[in-house]
This record gives sequence, C-alpha cells and structure tokens, in this order.
Amino acid sequence: MVTSPVDSVGLSRYVTFSHEEWGGLRAATPLTLSEADLVALQGINEKVSLEEVAEIYLPLSRLLNLYVAASQNLYKVTDTFLGKPAAKVPYVIAIAGSVAVGKSTTARILQALLARWPDHPKVDLVTTDGFLYPNRVLEARNLMHRKGFPESYDVRRLVQFMADVKAGHQETAAPIYSHRAYDILPDESLVVRQPDIVIVEGLTVLQTGDGQPGRLPRVFVSDFFDFSIYVDADETDIEAWYIQRFLTLRETVFRDEASYFHRYSSLSIEEAVEVARQIWREINWVNLKENIQPTRDRRHLILDKGRDHSVQRVKLRKI
Repeated sequence: MVTSPVDSVGLSRYVTFSHEEWGGLRAATPLTLSEADLVALQGINEKVSLEEVAEIYLPLSRLLNLYVAASQNLYKVTDTFLGKPAAKVPYVIAIAGSVAVGKSTTARILQALLARWPDHPKVDLVTTDGFLYPNRVLEARNLMHRKGFPESYDVRRLVQFMADVKAGHQETAAPIYSHRAYDILPDESLVVRQPDIVIVEGLTVLQTGDGQPGRLPRVFVSDFFDFSIYVDADETDIEAWYIQRFLTLRETVFRDEASYFHRYSSLSIEEAVEVARQIWREINWVNLKENIQPTRDRRHLILDKGRDHSVQRVKLRKI
C-alpha cells in the first residue's frame, strides 16, 4: 500500500492499493452476481471476470454501502434536530472517464451489486448523454464536432434534474440518448422515482464549468455528488480500445441502415482503423486532455486499469 499523489503542500491525498490489497478489503461480502448476470452488464470488447468483480467491485460496493449508511444516519440526525422527517434524499455517485475506458460497465456492475444490499435496494443509473443538446441545436451552433465537450451539454437542465432528485421529488424525468440514432430521443424519458442511490455516469460529469469561456455557473453539477469515481488508463491503451470498439461496431451496429454511422460499415479494416484513429486524435483525445483528465485528481476514488482492461490499482482519497 502506498500514498500518492502529493499536493503542493506535501500532503498525500490518496492511499494506493494493489489489486490484491484492495481485494482483501472485501471482508465477508458475498458475491451476488452470476456469470450470466455479468455477461449482460459488460460493454463492447470488455471482459470482466467474476474474480475481478469479487476483488475490485465487491470491496467498492462494501465501501459505498458504509458511506450510504453514514449518510442516512446523518439525515436522521438532522430530522431529529428539526423535529420533523425530511424528504427522502438519495445518495449520488458520479462515475467519469474517457470514451472507451469502461465507465459504463463499471456503472452497471456497481448498480447491480449495490441493489443487492438490503439497506438500499433501489438503485437507478442515469447517463449524462441524455443531457446533450439535440443534434438540431448542435448543428445550429456548429458544435456537432464538439459532441461530448462541456459546451454540448444542456448543463442547466442537468443541474435542475440533480436538484430535483436531491430534493426528494416523487418523480424526476431525464432525457434518453440513442447511440444508434446519435441523437436525443424526443418522445422518451427515464423516470427516477425516489431511489436510494443514483449513479450518474458520463464523460464530463465531474466538470465544474459549462464550456462557456469566462463564465461559471452558480451551481455545479458536482455539487450534488456524494461520492465520485474516475476510471483511468494509459492513453495509448484507451486509444487502442476505442479503435477496437469502432471495428466491432463496424461489424454490428453500423450495419443497421438506421444507424447514424451506417456509412462506416462499408469501410475496409484498414480504412476503419484510420477513421477511428482520426476521430480519437481530433475529438476524443482533445476532450480527454482538456476537460476530462483534469478532474481526475479531485475524485474520491480512482480505478486504474491495465492494458487488458482489468483494474490494477485503486486509489482512495483520504483528504
């Protein structure tokens, strides 16, 4: 176990655990997922083993369960002080990281594990993709090439959604984004009904700005998060994963004529690799360096992945 990184005053902010050290913190937490469950939760080209679930995600679910319990007790103290019960306040977990790093799979596995704890059986998952502006708006603002950057999101709507969730509203609706259509689905929504836990997953979910130069919102999306996770990996590995995912999609989803990227299905392997590499370097890598990666060292926990997509180290913030 080591401490890292070190801030400007010489205080280590994180305790770093190896895969094995972190796995030892599972204690007696039972494994509640089967192989069939896990297959349904994994993303494209990701192979998460039950062993990794037991050694990485189970200890994390145990830690989060303890945090949720502490948070619920704190609200009870406040209720006692005020002399009346307050509205149910869900615990909010944020998960961020690059395109193709596996944050969606991480979010789904955590959702499944946390929902199996008896104290908080209702766990909802919301992706910030739903809060992207519709393509017609992005096209009007010449932002289609910046989709996924902070300025491509309707930050006000996302902040309002988070405020309503935290206020304990009976129902709160979130827009739904279709990766096949590459756009917001105008007639569909995800309704959140007072869950115990809400997991919010997205590229720039940990951002504190809205992409507008010289202007900061009065309320940040991150103000509503109780715990934040960053999924990290070497940039060359993420690029390789992105290219491999693009090739897989070329053979599957892109072949659907309704897919926004159907035009890529006819590319040769060499052409597809070059297109994927260009998209990565001109869009996704730029977004990673400018907007996503700078939020990493302010998170509560970092999952550091190796070349094979497995988590090699876990960094837990202590200050």
